[in-house]
Amino acid sequence: MRTALIMGMVLALGIALSACGKDDKDSAARNAEIQKTLQEGSQREKQMYEGMQKGVEDLEKQSSPQKREKTQ
Repeated sequence: MRTALIMGMVLALGIALSACGKDDKDSAARNAEIQKTLQEGSQREKQMYEGMQKGVEDLEKQSSPQKREKTQ
């Protein structure tokens, strides 16, 4: 009885380990998708930063003549 239990556990462990096999194709595809997503996010962040910077420059240009008029 005890031997059958041990054999059953060994069999279950073998099945579990074979089911957990790692597929390199899936892993590589997943890593490529992650890299692509990170690059897109980085580009969006850069565009957003450049847009904010341009907005600040535009505000400075608009406010400069107003400051000159007030000081005169």
